[in-house]
Amino acid sequence: MKKLLIIITGITLFQFGCTNLDDVLYDRIPADEYTADPILRMSPIYRPMQDFLDWGGWWFAQELTGDGATAPTRAGDWDDGGKWRVLHQHAWDNNTEAVNSMWSRFYNGVLEANKFIEEMIPLAGDPLIDEAIAKARILRAYYFYLLIDNYGDIPFVTQYTGAAERPVRNFRSEIYYAILDEIEESLPLVEPSTSKTGVNRGMVFSLLTRLYINHAVYTGNENVQYWQKAEAYSDSVINLGQYSLESDALGPFITQNQNSPENIWVIPYHEDTYQGFNLHMRTLHYNSNLTFEMVVGPWNGFAAMKDHFDTYQDNDRRKDGFLVGQQYTYGGEPIIDQGAGGVPLVFDPYIPSLVMGAGNTPVEIRNSGARVVKFEIRRGAKDHLSNHFPIFRYADILLMKAEARIRQGLNGDEYVNMVRSRAIPGAEPWTDVTLEMLLEERGREMFWEGHRRQDLIRFGAFNRAWWEKPASSADRNIFPIPEWAVDLNPNLAEPPVSL
Repeated sequence: MKKLLIIITGITLFQFGCTNLDDVLYDRIPADEYTADPILRMSPIYRPMQDFLDWGGWWFAQELTGDGATAPTRAGDWDDGGKWRVLHQHAWDNNTEAVNSMWSRFYNGVLEANKFIEEMIPLAGDPLIDEAIAKARILRAYYFYLLIDNYGDIPFVTQYTGAAERPVRNFRSEIYYAILDEIEESLPLVEPSTSKTGVNRGMVFSLLTRLYINHAVYTGNENVQYWQKAEAYSDSVINLGQYSLESDALGPFITQNQNSPENIWVIPYHEDTYQGFNLHMRTLHYNSNLTFEMVVGPWNGFAAMKDHFDTYQDNDRRKDGFLVGQQYTYGGEPIIDQGAGGVPLVFDPYIPSLVMGAGNTPVEIRNSGARVVKFEIRRGAKDHLSNHFPIFRYADILLMKAEARIRQGLNGDEYVNMVRSRAIPGAEPWTDVTLEMLLEERGREMFWEGHRRQDLIRFGAFNRAWWEKPASSADRNIFPIPEWAVDLNPNLAEPPVSL
């Protein structure tokens, strides 16, 4: 087993006990109670998710490969060996950092789930144990969903003790069907819960909606019954009656968003006890600390592409999730950027090029690009935010329901307009919404939440050309297995085999 761990993940298993998964504060649970309750022992299975927005690579690989977010090189800053640029231009290889990091985190989640399930199976028969096993199986399926989504054909390892030291790859489609079966078999054992951090029915229904809506990507064939199932599971979320749209389109993203009725399943970040949400540090200007009276200075990097920014109407509330124009201190004084020659700090949505250097002015290099503040940055923010990050959100469920209906030849206007009218007061309702219209609306609504790569692939748009990115080939729809993993296990370079 130790060899398998090294071959697949390349990192050691993480152990931790300080978060609030399943609405429990693990740092305040007595040791004897922690070991007695199987649900509390599941925390290592969740642990890889903490890295998703940072060095785990998942967010970078989903957003920076799309047509909305970008990470331009700003003179001597943000080149980093080209690791951001290759994501934007679809020029990554099997040594790209994000590609390497995702593989490790996803398989670490699988291995922790396998270990937990193996430990619990001898105790099966107790309802609490049975529910814990079911939740662990669903979490394992979630990680396998991420693996097939990002890498295609991968090893389907469901054992801990006795697992193959050098597993072979299995077909993506077969893994897809296997995890669907596992989730649907486990679902009846998941008791009703209002938790937004542990596995709950809303999370499971949302995951199944996502799996069925992407079925054509994972199987290579469209099946109208699977569009119907995607709609049915979106209805299951809706019919729970636990979730609703916030009245404010930016409401799900405030700092104190732990009780948002819109968020279904979240990563429960905290600035001190559960760190990992530092995207604000990557997008805000060096001097933006003055705007929010931050205790640290941001890094002046990521921005929205102008073409994406321009898709928002001026009265779209979601447009307030960007900083453009003259910037001010928290007290309302104009900020002067001394590093750009003592000029007013004005964010221009126009970015001259993906690589800005000798041919650009200091103002262009430092101040170009709309900066993203979709997630609230509270006064006095630190280098990590306390906002919970939604993996599944009710607005997404409504948009997926609309999509499933449109793909069945039905009308999805009602569900798209629920989301759109919330964001644009007085907006004239759309009629006969097409898939292209829906893709554009998903781009506006789900921006910065890690959905864009998957959406573009599903809608057949991922390989299009856009700003500073040429058209790419279909092989870019999945990432290569990391070189180090293949070096450790040559079987990963061989063709996949059936389960």
